[in-house]
Amino acid sequence: MRALLLLVLYVALHCASSDSDQENIETLMDQVLVLRVPHGPGTRFDVPLICGEAYENQPVFWKKNGKEPRPALQGNQVSVLVEEMDGGNYTCHLSPGGEYLNHTLILVQLDPDNMTVILEEKDPGAGQIHCSGFNYNGSFHCSWTRTASRSQAAVLLVRAERDSQEITCDLDTDGSGVQCQDISCSFNEEQHRISLTVYIHSDSRLEAYTKAFYLREIVRPEQLPNLHYSDGAFSWDYPNSWAKPCGFFGLEFQVMVVQHEVTCDIKDPDHIVMSDNTEKTNYVVNIKHKKFIFCVRAQDKHTKGPWSNWSHYNVKKHKTHH
Repeated sequence: MRALLLLVLYVALHCASSDSDQENIETLMDQVLVLRVPHGPGTRFDVPLICGEAYENQPVFWKKNGKEPRPALQGNQVSVLVEEMDGGNYTCHLSPGGEYLNHTLILVQLDPDNMTVILEEKDPGAGQIHCSGFNYNGSFHCSWTRTASRSQAAVLLVRAERDSQEITCDLDTDGSGVQCQDISCSFNEEQHRISLTVYIHSDSRLEAYTKAFYLREIVRPEQLPNLHYSDGAFSWDYPNSWAKPCGFFGLEFQVMVVQHEVTCDIKDPDHIVMSDNTEKTNYVVNIKHKKFIFCVRAQDKHTKGPWSNWSHYNVKKHKTHH
């Protein structure tokens, strides 16, 4: 009777442990399992793997990251022990050196995922993902920077959506950004934010980064083209990429005159000769300086979103001879 009770207790504990492990496992995409583990050392979880229903009666052998594990794993259905962050790519074969049949990638994610190490945050509070668009046609680009110690980290998946509607994105060739296109009508008032999530892994460690935003928060006009100067008057054009009609999508311009030896990004007021705002695409400067730099940039006048990069004109007035 005592032996029977011990057996029942063992089975109950084993099943409870297995159920608990299953709650921590999620299928992120085909052939990719994510194991969520708590912070701290010594975590151990059993992860069940299956090669495929078609191989139920086949002599299936498993490899981890291309090598035979110890102890060996055999059978169509196996259970692997994942300790701490030691996941890996498990492949199944018809024999120890035989034909490849299938694979499952096990990645490990900390839960909660609030101690990230793969992407860097350039400015405090700004997050790791930075997004911008040139207009309201729904096209936008998001980018990120890997930390020096995780420079080889690879993007596994990017998901973007607005109000449960999927947004198409293409990964940049260097894996450091995505170009996306929201097909929603640009003339509609935005009721829902765009949500973008980047899943990126370094070895077996998986991290997910999410950014939510309205287009009006990230639209940044391109640099102003065709900046001209004549007899104290400057003129420029709206960017070609900016939505038309301009009256509906109006821009506001900041103009600034700085001393000739500095750049438009100067913050020191001692080097700034004058600064002003206008909605016109021309401006007259009345100053006595022989040399100066004229700077102009734009932002959406309605949303007061991000400023464009500066356009500048280096003025060198010639002395008049009598």
